[in-house]
Amino acid sequence: MRIGLALAELHRAENDLAQELLRVSERHRVDHETYHVARDVAAWSQRHVREVAEIGRRYGQDLDPEPEHESSLGRGLRDRASTLLGREGPAELLMLRDLRGVFTRASGVSVDWEMLAQAAQGVKHAELLALASRCHADTLRQVRWANARIKESSTQILVS
Repeated sequence: MRIGLALAELHRAENDLAQELLRVSERHRVDHETYHVARDVAAWSQRHVREVAEIGRRYGQDLDPEPEHESSLGRGLRDRASTLLGREGPAELLMLRDLRGVFTRASGVSVDWEMLAQAAQGVKHAELLALASRCHADTLRQVRWANARIKESSTQILVS
């Protein structure tokens, strides 16, 4: 059975999504909606990390229940490197790029939850299926939020 491997990948992907959302919130802190909503939905992924780690033990996985946190030094170095590498551009274009990244990453996590739900049904593990269903719903909301922000911003940013 490879459910444990799927859980390990999902654990990594949820950690990555949470980190991406926190980076976006910090990078766009002057946009209050983006800042606050991105932090709120990042907390959902952090909760998912804890829950996946807990159920992962049943499938032979020793996953860290604590979500990864980027150190302020790491954040400073990343921001400085972005500037030096010329990735700094108009803030609006950066916002679209960041929202696209969140949308893409959250969409991948959504697929992972769907695969896990199918496996849970196959092995008739009700608790795993309930976890997948509950967390997948959160992830779909993350996808819809990023998509809505892209739709809301694209015309004004790209046409101006």
